[in-house]
Amino acid sequence: MALIKSISGFRGTIGGRPNDNLTPIDIVKFASAYGTWLKQKSAGPKKVVVGRDGRISGNMVTNLVEQSLIALGIDVIQLGLSTTPTVEMCVVFEKADGGIILTASHNPKEWNALKLLNHKGEFVNAVEGKTILSLVANEDFDYADIDHMGKIISNDNSLQKHIDAILNYPLVDIGAIKKANFSIVVDAINSSGAFAVPALLKAIGVTNINVLNSEMHGNFAHNPEPLKEHLTELCRTVVNTKSHIGIAVDPDVDRLCFVSEDGELFGEEYTLVAIADYILQHKKGSTVSNLSSTRALGDITEKNGCAYFASAVGEVNVVEKMKQENAVIGGEGNGGIIVPDLHYGRDALIGIALFLTHLAKTKLSAAALKASLPAYYMSKKKMELDASISLEKIYAGLEKQFSTYAINKIDGMKIDFENKWVHLRPSNTEPIIRIYTEAPTQLKADDLADNIISIIHSI
Repeated sequence: MALIKSISGFRGTIGGRPNDNLTPIDIVKFASAYGTWLKQKSAGPKKVVVGRDGRISGNMVTNLVEQSLIALGIDVIQLGLSTTPTVEMCVVFEKADGGIILTASHNPKEWNALKLLNHKGEFVNAVEGKTILSLVANEDFDYADIDHMGKIISNDNSLQKHIDAILNYPLVDIGAIKKANFSIVVDAINSSGAFAVPALLKAIGVTNINVLNSEMHGNFAHNPEPLKEHLTELCRTVVNTKSHIGIAVDPDVDRLCFVSEDGELFGEEYTLVAIADYILQHKKGSTVSNLSSTRALGDITEKNGCAYFASAVGEVNVVEKMKQENAVIGGEGNGGIIVPDLHYGRDALIGIALFLTHLAKTKLSAAALKASLPAYYMSKKKMELDASISLEKIYAGLEKQFSTYAINKIDGMKIDFENKWVHLRPSNTEPIIRIYTEAPTQLKADDLADNIISIIHSI
């Protein structure tokens, strides 16, 4: 069990003791600190958008967050069950002062989190996050008197506004999608994808939709991270129903991956690559992904005569780099797609619409589209991280052993070999160290990861 306080929000397991887990006391403190920060930024009335995914603890956490904000004198725009990108866009639609998304993303059912947004519907930055953390530590809250408490403002049209914005996006071709007559299987993982993804698909002209794990009770049918080993039912169903494609999202619908018609994963790393290939054919500009993402995005970007840039891991860092380089598309290798002229946030719904447009226009199968892209293979492994493990000692040992190779230490440690790389970094959301490798074959990628893990154990 754990509680993780970071600059981007607060994540932990439900139950247990305060300050060790995500308990009601912690939730009230975190929501109060965020609301206090908003009030300190400027005078005048404040309103905050609050939405949640389908987790078992969602109602409990939502009530505590909303009532804490009301106690501070802040109005709450209440979305209820929603998606992360919908909450982000709603902040802008409603001209709110901020937003809170209640989701632990890909983490198992016992986890939940408060993710904090600014008035642009973007995650708070490092400086803002540190200020909020200080308010939490000092419990520096001043609640409103009885005549100045906030109120609940119900909102039931935020998803439709989100979908309407996607329908109006210039590179989404509804006519081409309708003509393709796609048959699609969706794994909704018992959360918000169960209503959001079918609503989007119907709006863009898909009528043959089969939704797996559609009951939104939050008791996830499998590990909710959209990885190959967790999507066996989806892969099997795509083949058995002779569908064109399978779609998997995480519980808050900001990560996206596809299954090809042959039951093989398209690859969450290649979600961004395929969509970038389509966008760059119609709109020139730079691209951005993080240091742990595939080289294929850089290859595709250069093929289209544009420049690729890498950022530190984390959506905030990717967005900052995208703004610096005026990128037309960006994201992360975990299936996170950021389309900046829609909004600066990972969004599976716009990703689905653009991918299906690309597939329809090329008239290729998903497997054939994947085969047309640069071929790299990744290994994504992790090791548990506790207080007894010294990251600096690990980095120093690896740096000594691989001193003749290019080493990047802006975010953990990345070592670039001639035709492969390894990136090690502690997770921002879990007590683990992630070890990502990439190479021309899966065997070489796995071997490199295993070799690095062996070296770490020896250190």
